[in-house]
Amino acid sequence: MTTDSLDLRFAAACAIGREAGVLARKRFLERPRSQLPDLKGPQDFLTATDAEVEELIRRRLGELFPKDSFFGEEGGGSFERDVWVVDPIDGTANFARGIPHFAISIAFVRDGRTEIGVVYNVMQDELYTSQRGRGVFMNGEAIKVSGLKNMQQATVEAGWSSRLPAEPYIAVVEKLKAAGANVRRGGSGTLGLAYVADGRTDAYCELHINSWDVLAGLLIIEEAGGWTNNFLAKDGLRKGNPVLACTPELAEILVKATGIDKEP
Repeated sequence: MTTDSLDLRFAAACAIGREAGVLARKRFLERPRSQLPDLKGPQDFLTATDAEVEELIRRRLGELFPKDSFFGEEGGGSFERDVWVVDPIDGTANFARGIPHFAISIAFVRDGRTEIGVVYNVMQDELYTSQRGRGVFMNGEAIKVSGLKNMQQATVEAGWSSRLPAEPYIAVVEKLKAAGANVRRGGSGTLGLAYVADGRTDAYCELHINSWDVLAGLLIIEEAGGWTNNFLAKDGLRKGNPVLACTPELAEILVKATGIDKEP
């Protein structure tokens, strides 16, 4: 793949991310306050907006790059040599509950390596953009991880998934607290990773997460100078994996605290 073709895809992903964000924001603001969230399962939320936003992204990318494959959280797809991996709204529970903390994640993967990552923090109008080897920007300004060295001053976001029982998650939180960290959970892994990239937090961890939630954010962190585990190992693209991403100075202690090593 030539640099020019990657540049075209990068520009398209940025524009489509913003367009999709306009739709997501409109639907969020239209949502009746009395509306009860739909549930796919226990603590697993579904909104019609997820499918609508994903279809917009799928259609726009398909028009521009018809030979690329596409995989979205809602509609699925296929994983070919060149594939767009998309989460139309990460933080659906927040969206459904009227909490303005959710994001759109668009990643382009070629031969098992993420080349483009775009995350749009919809309600804050923050567009995180990265192309491998080109750095990372938020609304056009370069960003970097915090560089914090002291775990007792660190803020770590610990994501949780219903795919695992609660006990391992609780154990990780206890170990992080014992190491001195402030532990939070915002309900969007995509934004959790973006916040590590721009130094708002110092690390993000989750014992199992899907590729569409993290691929864009992991590239963004790498380009911001951060450390990440090898999420795509052992077919992480299709099956998901544990994720750990942080400012490099805290990597060693976080590996011990979370049990998430460089290679899952």
